[in-house]
Amino acid sequence: MSHTILRASAAAAALLCGSLPALSQAQSSDTSESAWRQCTAQSDGAARLACFDQWAKAQPAADSIGPAAPENAVATSSAPASGAQAQAQAQGTLRPPAELTAEAQPAVQPNGGCRDASFSEVSRFWELEEGTDCGAFSFRGYRPVSVMASGADEINRQPTSGNPVNSASFERQYQKQEMRLQFSVRTKLASGLLTRGNSKYRDSLWLGYTQQSSWQLFNSKISRPFRNTDHEPEIMYVYPTTAELPMGWRWRYTGVGLAHQSNGQGDPLSRSWNRYYVMTGFELPNRVTVDAKLWKRIRESADDDNNPHIQNYIGRGELRLGWNVNQRNYLGLTARGSLNGHGKGSGRIDWMHTLGEGWLGGKSNLRLHASLFSGYGDSLIDYNFKRNVFSVGFSLLDF
Repeated sequence: MSHTILRASAAAAALLCGSLPALSQAQSSDTSESAWRQCTAQSDGAARLACFDQWAKAQPAADSIGPAAPENAVATSSAPASGAQAQAQAQGTLRPPAELTAEAQPAVQPNGGCRDASFSEVSRFWELEEGTDCGAFSFRGYRPVSVMASGADEINRQPTSGNPVNSASFERQYQKQEMRLQFSVRTKLASGLLTRGNSKYRDSLWLGYTQQSSWQLFNSKISRPFRNTDHEPEIMYVYPTTAELPMGWRWRYTGVGLAHQSNGQGDPLSRSWNRYYVMTGFELPNRVTVDAKLWKRIRESADDDNNPHIQNYIGRGELRLGWNVNQRNYLGLTARGSLNGHGKGSGRIDWMHTLGEGWLGGKSNLRLHASLFSGYGDSLIDYNFKRNVFSVGFSLLDF
């Protein structure tokens, strides 16, 4: 009886290892994969090696018809593999299909959001696309944050206004040379307000603040005062547009906004006004940008108006052209006009040169900045005073 049991056990073992070649040729790839897994499950090293040896010999030649190995497994040579080779293949080349599938998937790349250079500058600035989102209520740069020394051909020593209450009664001993300081930030309040069903593009609501100061730093005779400081909070809504234009141009956004600007001084030097505006932007991606803005002043009573007809001097709209000359140099032109035939307004030319490298590679946000301004409205106190100003210093962009 014992001899009969032993012969049955030997036959069963032979059937397990010896019948695999026939099964791999006659059954589907799912059956072959099952046999491969049975070999993997062997606890005894010698039995496991023998099973893999038999499995490798069972694989058909490369020119045979039908599956050569379990699905997702790496094909083996038609020549029988040695025991050591079979074990190496089992542990390395012949890996489980699930592992092969995972390796076939591309690595997930981190999302750089509004710092992701694969998107255009305009798209990153306004976070127009899904991949450019840097989240709500995080502070970003708006206009340049600047520290610059300036010199002008004229200085407004006795500011005047169309309202007699807002005209200075005596001159102040201001110098033509001074420091110009600008601080400007914004934060996104919400996104996806009207584009929630769109899988790619995002509209957004922003809150911004800009402060610009003229500081008589070099004027020790009058204790180096701040000649003027303008404060400009604003709220703006931006909607993405996707129109493709000739010669590679793209229409990128439209928007509306509401802005208040004042210098925080008392009479007679107080200046303030409120306006709402519409804006739009175009780009030749990462080369040239064109931004246009038109505004309308919100009316005030004659008694409350610190600066009557300010829109005839500062203008009713502006056009900005930006050109990335190369990787490190930028040239910008801003033109403002009254649009009513009075012939007033202003022009400004900006040149910026990138300094250093970014913390995580790429371009630094620090710029050597030179600017030439000519016209009215260099500041609120100078809204009706024409001057030419050259400034040079450093600016930080969109930190």
